[in-house]
Amino acid sequence: MPRTSSRSLLKTSLSAIKARPYVAAGVIAGALAASAILNRQPAKKAQRDNPPTGRFLEVDGVRIHYVERGAGRPLVLFHGNGSMIQDFDSSGLIELAAENYRVIVFDRPGYGHSDRPRNVVWTPAAQAELFFEALQQLGVHSALVLGHSWGASVAVSLALKHPQFVEALILASGYYFPTPRADFLAMSAPAIPGFGDVLSYTVSPLVSRMVWPLLLKVIFGPRSVPTKFDGFPKEMAVRPSQIHASAAESALMIPNALAASGEYANLKMPVIIIAGVDDRLIDTDQQSGRLHEEVRHSKMHRVPGTGHMVHQTATSSVMSAINEAAAA
Repeated sequence: MPRTSSRSLLKTSLSAIKARPYVAAGVIAGALAASAILNRQPAKKAQRDNPPTGRFLEVDGVRIHYVERGAGRPLVLFHGNGSMIQDFDSSGLIELAAENYRVIVFDRPGYGHSDRPRNVVWTPAAQAELFFEALQQLGVHSALVLGHSWGASVAVSLALKHPQFVEALILASGYYFPTPRADFLAMSAPAIPGFGDVLSYTVSPLVSRMVWPLLLKVIFGPRSVPTKFDGFPKEMAVRPSQIHASAAESALMIPNALAASGEYANLKMPVIIIAGVDDRLIDTDQQSGRLHEEVRHSKMHRVPGTGHMVHQTATSSVMSAINEAAAA
């Protein structure tokens, strides 16, 4: 078709859309509906391909998936935002720790195979109470507790709410103090009521797949992504439900840090802090370093040449921190 004809056709189409705004609205609605349908199939397939590997508990109507391995002193692991049990599993940390500990790892609400009811604001404190009740059901009345990234906030909340339960804390790559974050609005958008649901079920899964390599580069940098991380199910992470959960936790990140930042001095149990020196997601000095200064009896380990995923790229260092906490 000649160029003049193409331009003429485009001009005519735009004029038609301007003349009939409902046409444009219909096109947009149709595109969103089509993308929602397209996203539904990969989400269902991801769940079929990655069935639960552990067992389930029900606490106050919330169904929680967990994995338990090993025997001995209880060790509880809380994963970070956007993650699930397979993160710790693929890292090798569960297998390593299970040689000497009774390791219990949860899919936090909305991740993996755990529920995330919408009638609860799932703050670290709310999650800490949920897991405390779950652990009581499992007959665990005291434990070593490790949290990575957002999971570190859950671990801290559990220690503040139930100090007699937490024998020692191991905090890896956590975010503890409110700071300006350029990614705050973009990461939180799918949590906006109504609008966020539309994003989560239409645009966000497509965008998440596109930016996945960049995300891995940020969280693993300066190291390359280890081959063992191939066992992590990406398609589970980009399901609409998990995107919504991740966005909700991103939105809560700064307010949670603001609320908790005045209470860290109340942590009386042994506290081991570990973080990568070259973390590209969370500033190690502003967060882990400052926490070490405020919790005076804590011990701090900065792992050189390692980024945010310290449990993946420096697994032996994290295992050493767990043993140090147990000895303390």
